[in-house]
Amino acid sequence: MNTFIKNVNSLMKMHSDGILGGEIMPEDVLIDVVKEDELMDVITLAMALNYQRNAYTLWKSVVQAYQDPVTNWIFSPTLVVNRNIDELREALLLHRVGLQPNRHPVIWHRVAKGIFESSDKGNVEGLIKCVHSDIALLKEIMQGDRKSDFPYLSGPKIFNYWLYVLETYTNVSWKSRELITIAPDTHVLKATVKLGLCSEEVLNGGADDRQTVATAWEIALAGSGIAPIDVHTPLWLWSRAGFPPLMD
Repeated sequence: MNTFIKNVNSLMKMHSDGILGGEIMPEDVLIDVVKEDELMDVITLAMALNYQRNAYTLWKSVVQAYQDPVTNWIFSPTLVVNRNIDELREALLLHRVGLQPNRHPVIWHRVAKGIFESSDKGNVEGLIKCVHSDIALLKEIMQGDRKSDFPYLSGPKIFNYWLYVLETYTNVSWKSRELITIAPDTHVLKATVKLGLCSEEVLNGGADDRQTVATAWEIALAGSGIAPIDVHTPLWLWSRAGFPPLMD
């Protein structure tokens, strides 16, 4: 086993042993709160707002909006597409699910409409059933034919992490799971550099840099039995923890 894969395995073991912290992940607040048949919609719509904020704060706001009978309709694509943008704006801002009064309601409505029109059931579960849980087919829709209907969510960073979150928190079982690439956010970029897989140049964080990191992980893990997305959370927590030394 080469040194790099040994270090990756060490990092994953540190995560599984709880050494990196993160026993409570941001999305964990949804557990036992959101109904199982609504969870996919809640996750998907909330993740569509580009995620450029503290994830723990975002998901707490989502739970507050979900539990409030005045605002919980925002997580139903069918209801969203039948409400006007002013009503949606007010509901999104009430619990700070949305922060940008003009941009966020437009994005939320567009994604809800994209889900509604791509699914025979008008929701995310129906969309996934339409593609038979096949990531390759889902990519064709969300990153191809209907990309404009899924702003941000269709981008490589959020799209791949979205697939991972759905797999982790709902009952979806993906076909072509190897197509879920790593989701290179700031913490993942820093951890990738720390492991020596990429140079510090990728820390600029541009689209090309993120693609470089995602590709580097695909190549590095090929044949290792480790799926790229499976190292996302260990890398993220390792960076947040200040890079404690890897165990031997």
